Amino acid sequence: TRSIPILMLTAKNSEVDQVVGLELGACDYITKPFSVKVLLARVRNIFRAREPKPSEAVLRAGGVVLDKERLECVVKGKPLVLTKLEFRLLGFLMEHPGRVFSRDELLNAAWGGEVCVVDRTVDVHIRSIRKKLGKHRSSVQTLRGFGYRFVE
Repeated sequence: TRSIPILMLTAKNSEVDQVVGLELGACDYITKPFSVKVLLARVRNIFRAREPKPSEAVLRAGGVVLDKERLECVVKGKPLVLTKLEFRLLGFLMEHPGRVFSRDELLNAAWGGEVCVVDRTVDVHIRSIRKKLGKHRSSVQTLRGFGYRFVE
């Protein structure tokens, strides 16, 4: 649920209430009375801020280039054919180089929290990604008992 943006719409308009709401993780805080135009503009602003920036759309690490807008992956100049889930997994790992993610975290990142999938499914997709990466397979590392990470 961390990825769900929260906009607080409330009658509580004291400065303390606003600070508490924002510190608890709300993206924005609107007090009553409010304008529908202002509400819509703030909602659009929240989603605009969550869109990938142009520099974030293309991920580069070593010889691996992943373009999230064009849905392309290239390794040392050669196109790599990935499934939708492999693309999501590799992209998520590349967005957070060096950080270790558990199977559950990777399941949520690639499949979303509403799909019932066995956590070993991640292992199968990671194995497939490594096979397709060829000489760059060591970029996706396993930390036994913890999970997976991407290193350059």
